Amino acid sequence: MLAVLAPYSSTLVAVILLLLLIAFATEIRPPEVTAIGAAALLLLLGLITTDDILAAMSNPAPLTIAAMFIISGALVRTGTLEAFALKVTGLAKTAPVLATGLLLVAIAALSGFTNNTPLVMMMIPIGITLAKELGERPSKILMPISFAAILGGTCTLIGTSTNILVDGVAQKNGLAGFSIFEIAPAGIVIALVGVGYLALTRHFLPDRDTMSSLLDESQSKRYTMSVFIGGSSPYIGQIASELDLFRNGERRLVDVIRNDVPIRKSHKQYAIREGDVLVMHTNEADVMTIRERGKLPLTKSDDSQQFVPMSSHRSKLAEILLLSDAHLIGLSLKEAALPLRYGVHPIAMHRRGSNLTEQYDSTKLQVGDTLLLEGAQANIRRLVAGENLMNVSEPKTRGFRRHKAPIAIAVILAVVVAASLDIMPIAGLAVLGMAAVLVTRCIEPDEAFASVDWRIIGLIVAMLAIGTALEKAGLVETLVAAATPWLSGIAPIYALAAIYLLSLLLTELVTNNAVAVVVTPIAIQLAQSLGVDPRPFVIAVMFAASASFLTPIGYQTNTLVYGAGGYRFLDFARYGLPLTALVAITSIAIIPLIWPL
Repeated sequence: MLAVLAPYSSTLVAVILLLLLIAFATEIRPPEVTAIGAAALLLLLGLITTDDILAAMSNPAPLTIAAMFIISGALVRTGTLEAFALKVTGLAKTAPVLATGLLLVAIAALSGFTNNTPLVMMMIPIGITLAKELGERPSKILMPISFAAILGGTCTLIGTSTNILVDGVAQKNGLAGFSIFEIAPAGIVIALVGVGYLALTRHFLPDRDTMSSLLDESQSKRYTMSVFIGGSSPYIGQIASELDLFRNGERRLVDVIRNDVPIRKSHKQYAIREGDVLVMHTNEADVMTIRERGKLPLTKSDDSQQFVPMSSHRSKLAEILLLSDAHLIGLSLKEAALPLRYGVHPIAMHRRGSNLTEQYDSTKLQVGDTLLLEGAQANIRRLVAGENLMNVSEPKTRGFRRHKAPIAIAVILAVVVAASLDIMPIAGLAVLGMAAVLVTRCIEPDEAFASVDWRIIGLIVAMLAIGTALEKAGLVETLVAAATPWLSGIAPIYALAAIYLLSLLLTELVTNNAVAVVVTPIAIQLAQSLGVDPRPFVIAVMFAASASFLTPIGYQTNTLVYGAGGYRFLDFARYGLPLTALVAITSIAIIPLIWPL
């Protein structure tokens, strides 16, 4: 540590931590970038050393989480999750209420052993399909899917990265490691209470328009047609959207391509030039008429007003969700040039509770944006694969290695059973499981490592380093010493409630993994200062740090369903607040019953 800064180390770390939390809450930069930047600043100021960074990287939590990502990826690759999902949607036709309840319970159960993010990604198209079978909007089912996954993740140590991280931090602070099912008795009760709430109240969720509802989908067959403007056309110089061509209610102007460049943003205001290509959407009958006559039938028919049909193909609407690793992130639709590259035309975009149909072409795309596209099904699938997107309109179409499914299932079961028997630490078992799915080719290496959310790994390593800075500066002890006089005279149950509420508040403002690193040491030392077992306090941090139901940005699965369900920001607060209170009351009540204070 720089000698000049040594007397101010505690203050400097406190200031950096405060700025870090503010940056998290305001989303100035992605949380992993913010955390890495804070860790780098601490290193630069001498508040942590290179050895501290290396020690953070050697913590078992990042390795365990990365290995579990890969095992979860194998379950997806072998079609294990997809097979279950199809059974649920099939049941919806005969027993819709049972299918909905079964879906939520199953998601919660699966979330206890797989990573939440790929699970919810798999379930979003299933939920949309189920909603259609029930005659409901997707907004009635997608938020409960995310919440069910969050609740289920609290049932086991490997259910969420937060639980694994809290365990790692607790061990670093002198506590014995948690077994895989140690938190299950309380977690299962909390999950059942929460899922019961979701099943009984999801009908109170608002009917939100999704992207596909912006257009009339009553026509079963839609076509995209391109027509060429010849030099003799009397429409040269006229505004494209004002042509008689589009006074036919079946036709809709989508784009104008000029010199191989889509105009898109202002195509309705552009005057037509010779050589322009008009792209329109129409029905099958209109396409057949055009093909037969070689020209377009106009509202005011005139044989001299001819357009040259160039191509036509069956088209469909698709809702496309931008994930964190989508190649389009940071680009505008104009820069992406989807019509030229893929033959797919953007129709509208959803962001932060609003459906945008105009003037969005220059907007930089962000994680969680949903695009409404129209084009040939093959072109849409090519776009999804090429740009690493997610089609929420239908279950992902890819070749599953179904014959490997028994192996993937056996691997996750072996990890769980071995961990429950304490044969080996969970980190070692996760590595063995990862090796097993790779060696047996349940998943290929490139797919395996692509399934790891390296942003979370980077965030965790950086936060562990920041946690070391808090420890070395004595900031945790300072905070606990300041709080102890206020808490010394109260019952331990109220101190437990205070830790839970502190973790709950922070997890809505910052990332849950950051909460795990910052609050866990405080919880341990507070319990020790009160002369009680720290273990229930640490478990309270686990449960509260995952109970993110109030905002779409507090947890990644909430962000995923935010755009796909057409939700507004406050929809999460309205529906999630009763659930948050219910889970909090249940958690604070049941933890002392299982782990006496």
